[in-house]
Amino acid sequence: MSVAHHPAPIDTVVFDLGNVLIRWNPRNLYRKLFGEDLEAMETFLSEVCHTAWNEQQDQGRTWQEAIEEAIARHPSQEALIRAYRERWEEMLDGAIEETVNILDELHAKGMRLLALTNWSAETFPIALERFEFLQRFEGILVSGAEGIIKPSPEIFQLLLSRFDVDSRRAVFIDDHAPNIAGARREGFHAVQFFSPEQLREELVALGLPVQGQSAR
Repeated sequence: MSVAHHPAPIDTVVFDLGNVLIRWNPRNLYRKLFGEDLEAMETFLSEVCHTAWNEQQDQGRTWQEAIEEAIARHPSQEALIRAYRERWEEMLDGAIEETVNILDELHAKGMRLLALTNWSAETFPIALERFEFLQRFEGILVSGAEGIIKPSPEIFQLLLSRFDVDSRRAVFIDDHAPNIAGARREGFHAVQFFSPEQLREELVALGLPVQGQSAR
C-alpha cells in the first residue's frame, strides 16, 4: 500500500525590501541634480556610481571607502558622488502600500514573517526608522551587516540557520530573477515580484491566507 506524500504547508514568508515593499531608485535624487539632462544622469549612474559599485556597500564596504574610490576614478564628479551618500534618503520614495497590505494580512493570520535584503548596514537604520511596518518582521537579515549578498547560497543558508526555517515550508519574494533562482536552489518556494496584484494572486495559489483580487 502506497502512502501519499503531500507538500508541507507554508508557514514562513521571506520578503525582499527594496522595490517590493519600499520604493528605492537613485534617479529620485539625481533627477534633481541633473535637471533635464537625463542622458548625463544615466551616464553617471552607469559609469560612476553604478550598480556594481553600490552592491559593494550592500556587501559590507563602508561608504567612506566607496566615496573615496569613486572620486579617485572620477575626480571631476566629486560633488555628485558625495551626494549619493549625503542625500541617500532622497532616493527612497515611500512604501509600496499594496504590498504592505499583503504583509499586514499575513501578519494578522499569524504567518511567520522575515526579510532578507541587499542593503548597506550604514543606511538601513534610516529605513528602519522611517517605515513602521518593518516592525512586523520577526527578523531582518541585512546583507551589509553579514558581508554576503543575494543570490549567494551562503546568505540563504544563514537565514535558514539563524531563524530555524525549513525552506520547504517557506516562500521567498524578490523582484530580481537571479535572487529567485538562488532561493529555489536552496529549496524555497519563490515568487518573483512584478506588482502587488500579481504577488497577491501567486500567494493565493500557494495557499497562503491573503485575499484574492476578486474578493477585494
